[in-house]
Amino acid sequence: MKLIGAVMVLVACTLVGFEFAKRLSERTRQLRQLKAALRSLEAEIMYSHRSVGEASVTIAAQIPKPLSMLFTLFADKLEDEEVSVKSAWFASIEESWGKTALKKPEIEILKQFGETLGQHDRYSQQKHILLALNHLEREEADAVDQQNRYERMMKSIGFLAGLLLIILLM
Repeated sequence: MKLIGAVMVLVACTLVGFEFAKRLSERTRQLRQLKAALRSLEAEIMYSHRSVGEASVTIAAQIPKPLSMLFTLFADKLEDEEVSVKSAWFASIEESWGKTALKKPEIEILKQFGETLGQHDRYSQQKHILLALNHLEREEADAVDQQNRYERMMKSIGFLAGLLLIILLM
C-alpha cells in the first residue's frame, strides 16, 4: 500500500514539474504564433486592403488556439457598431489573456499596439505593426533564454520533490 502511494506521489510531482516546463515552451511557441499573426495582419492591411475586422477573421482561421481566440473575439467585438477599435482590442486581450501562456510584458506590447490600431493610414499602421514585432522579438529571445535555462530544471525539480516527499513520508 505504501509503495502504491509512493509511486502516486512521485508521478504527481513529476507531472507538476513537466507542466511548469511545458508552460515555458508554450510561451515561446505562442510568441512565434503571435508574431506570425501580426505579420499576416500587416499583409492583409497593406496588400489585400482589408479592414482590421476582416483581417482578424482571416488570421483567426490561420493560427491555432488559444491565440486565435484573441482575433476571433476582436472581430466579434468590431461587429458591434458602438465599440471603438481600441476598446474592442483591449477587451479581447483581457478575455483571452488567461487562456494563453503570454506574460505581462507581451500583454503590455499588445495593449500599446492597440492604442494605434485602426487610427492611421495603412503605412503608419504598418510602422506600428513593425514596432510591435520588434518588441515581441525581444520578448521571444527572453522566453527562449528562460526555456533553455529552466525547462530541464523544472522537470528535475518535480521528480526530486516527489522523491523528497516520499522520503519524508516514509
